[in-house]
Amino acid sequence: MTALSPHLRQATPVTAVRGEGVHLYGEDGRRYLDFTAGIGVTSTGHCHPRVVAAAQEQVGTLIHGQYTTVMHQPLQRLVDKLGEVLPSGLDSLFFTNSGSEAVEAALRLARQATGRPNVLVCHGGFHGRTVAAAAMTTSGTRFRSGFSPLMSGVVVTPFPSTYRYGWDEETATRFALQELDYTLQTISSPADTAAIIVEPVLGEGGYVPANRAFMEGLRERADRHGFLLILDEVQTGVGRTGRFWGHDHFGVTPDILITAKGLASGFPISGIAASEELMTKAWPGSQGGTYGANAVACAAACATLDVVRDEKLVENADAMGQRLRTGLEAVAERTPAIGDVRGLGLMLASEFVTEDGSPDPETAARVQRAAIDEGLLLLLCGAWNQVVRMIPALVIDETAVDEGLQAWSAAVEAGTAGASQR
Repeated sequence: MTALSPHLRQATPVTAVRGEGVHLYGEDGRRYLDFTAGIGVTSTGHCHPRVVAAAQEQVGTLIHGQYTTVMHQPLQRLVDKLGEVLPSGLDSLFFTNSGSEAVEAALRLARQATGRPNVLVCHGGFHGRTVAAAAMTTSGTRFRSGFSPLMSGVVVTPFPSTYRYGWDEETATRFALQELDYTLQTISSPADTAAIIVEPVLGEGGYVPANRAFMEGLRERADRHGFLLILDEVQTGVGRTGRFWGHDHFGVTPDILITAKGLASGFPISGIAASEELMTKAWPGSQGGTYGANAVACAAACATLDVVRDEKLVENADAMGQRLRTGLEAVAERTPAIGDVRGLGLMLASEFVTEDGSPDPETAARVQRAAIDEGLLLLLCGAWNQVVRMIPALVIDETAVDEGLQAWSAAVEAGTAGASQR
């Protein structure tokens, strides 16, 4: 008898048979409040009627038109719609299937365009599981161990993680930028550096936001030294942080932007955006793929972008994110085991710590499991899996936020009973 790999362990015991909005329904008929959104994928909620209708119509006309063989209308429409939301100047697009593939496409473009071999990454970043993307991932050894050697030419530099360092934002930022300068002086000279890639909010690394001074510092150094700034917006894009792009919080524009996850409400599609001038520096034949820009996925992405605009989901993510954060902070205030609450928009997390401030993955796991009993689905992240994250669909309303907070409060109380206090 065949079965799934034993390492494909589900974070919850739920077998989902139906999804609607911010809810999943198990085969036992129970309704669960889904604060995982398929790891930030179902941006417009489960089975949004307009996304479903667009996909159904497309399935009946053209399922797949391989985009280096023929052009199809859903792809043309998607290019136009993304042009309405992309930063000015990023007017050329290449599509593929997953975040990892898009990350590797961005890396390939950067190396080919600059003729330089090295890429800088920030400590704590997650960029994917394929070989090159895993080589650039430093959020946890579980993503990069056991299949060495990984890709060479990757140099790690600090991220201004204030809570981890125990510093204020100004001190952490000054340290991170000074260490970046030191790295460029001692490990990867600017003449060897093709790009720096960074998430506006560390994802698997624990939902740690960047800040304006840090991002401006990266932009200034990229311009001064002639390397590219690549922003990995796989998880932070399409409204997740309460702005359309995560970097919109920080007033910088990347040279290459990477998008995936929430772009098509659950259909697999990803892409990179750059200026036409930069994109033309890719080598002939270096961009392609069988399933990239699949017609059904493109149709779903077009519908997703329409829903995000028409239903003002970016604004909703900002407002509901503030409401959710206020509730999380109230729970943390009375829970010594929660050391930090952080994030942007509807990308929020609570970090669990022991009495001496060390990471406490055991308590985090107990709380995550207790939440399931309360009908709330959550995920863990962080280097030790000590962080519980919340990423509900952008369609969430006040009632669902409050329902989630009530379940969270009960789960925290159950999961921290008897835990060490700080």
